[in-house]
Amino acid sequence: MEANSQGSNQNDIWRQDRGCCRNMGGMLYWMEKYREEVHNVISYIRGPLVEIDEDMIVVEAGSVGYNIRVPLSLLERLPRIGEEVRIYTYLQIREDAMSLFGFLRRQDLKMFKQLLGVSGIGPKGALGILSAMSPEDLRLAVISGDTKAIARAPGIGAKTAQRVILDLKDRISMEELMPEPLSGRVGGDVRGKSSFGSAGKEAVDALVALGYTAMEATRAVRQVEITDGMSGDQVLKASLRHLAV
Repeated sequence: MEANSQGSNQNDIWRQDRGCCRNMGGMLYWMEKYREEVHNVISYIRGPLVEIDEDMIVVEAGSVGYNIRVPLSLLERLPRIGEEVRIYTYLQIREDAMSLFGFLRRQDLKMFKQLLGVSGIGPKGALGILSAMSPEDLRLAVISGDTKAIARAPGIGAKTAQRVILDLKDRISMEELMPEPLSGRVGGDVRGKSSFGSAGKEAVDALVALGYTAMEATRAVRQVEITDGMSGDQVLKASLRHLAV
């Protein structure tokens, strides 16, 4: 009786293990089938900023601390420890790990996803590029065809940089070159520039028409303290003064 009982218990354990394997296999199958939906299952995480590491932050939400990998270019824009922050996230799921990647703005998360669409670039490579240069500078480099700027990122050679430009050039509009307010700090902007508005866009278009590159034009307009009521001509004149320095 005892032997039969032990055998029965062992069979129960085997059945449980097989069931667990089937469940895990099924979960991985559905995760793979609905890969894009899984990546977007967490839109953002909001809560106090608990910790800042070299390339990772911890945000507490619902009494849970989330490790979120972030580009180095984002660290200087974060609020202080203890202040509430909103991080837009991308969830990567592999057989052996799950990782969250985070950004202060939706358009920066979009830039990260666009990089993932480039052949040969995974989450680590995309994060490396956005650590070496801000999303705004990357967009400018893509529009102006500046392969050298992109190739400065670790692990990114000239060929990969050229591929980034070829794949993304037609997917980035001039509107995306204009920085949005950083929305990471809840209830107020995080440290950073404000939006250009229509006057800034007009000034950039005018500078490009004058022969400046999109990168030169946008950087010059960024130097201008644009206030409500300023016209495109006023922003243009102020931008030209910065270009003349």
